[in-house]
Amino acid sequence: MSRASLKVNGQVHVVDVDLDSPLLYALRDDLALNNPRFGCGLGQCGACTVLVDNRAVRSCMLPVSRATGKEIITLEGLGTPERPHPIQKAFIDEQTFQCGYCLNGWVLTAKALLDKNPTPTDKDMRDAFESLVCRCGSHVRIFAAVRRAASDMKRSA
Repeated sequence: MSRASLKVNGQVHVVDVDLDSPLLYALRDDLALNNPRFGCGLGQCGACTVLVDNRAVRSCMLPVSRATGKEIITLEGLGTPERPHPIQKAFIDEQTFQCGYCLNGWVLTAKALLDKNPTPTDKDMRDAFESLVCRCGSHVRIFAAVRRAASDMKRSA
C-alpha cells in the first residue's frame, strides 16, 4: 500500500491504496462515491467514466498512479440536485434514462465533447459515444439532450 493524493470534485483526498489498482476502486471504496459504477471492468461499457483533466476516461482501466496530480470530476462533482450542470439538466428535461446505470459515461462524455466542440453534429456525437453502452435504448433521447445542452450553454454564454 502507498499513499496517493487525489483531487476529486475540487477536494484533495489522501488514500492508502495499491498504486496499480484502478482509480474506480479508490473512488468507490476509499472515497465512498456512488458514481462511477462498476460495469464490465474492461473499459468497454462506460459506466465507470470520470473526467480526468476534462477528458472522459474509464476509471476501471486507469491506475491510481496515473490519476495523481490530475483534476478528477465524477458525476457527483458536476452539479448538485439543487443546481444541476446544464448537461445534467438537459438529460433530466429530456427524460433520457430509464435505469441510469450507464449515465456516468453518457453525461461525462457529453461534457467532454461540448467543452471541446460546443456545436457537435450527429456524427461528432456518434464518434464520441461509439464505445458507450446503454441497454435501455435511450440513444435518441441522449442525442436530444446533448443538442439541448449545447443550445442552453450557448444561450447562457
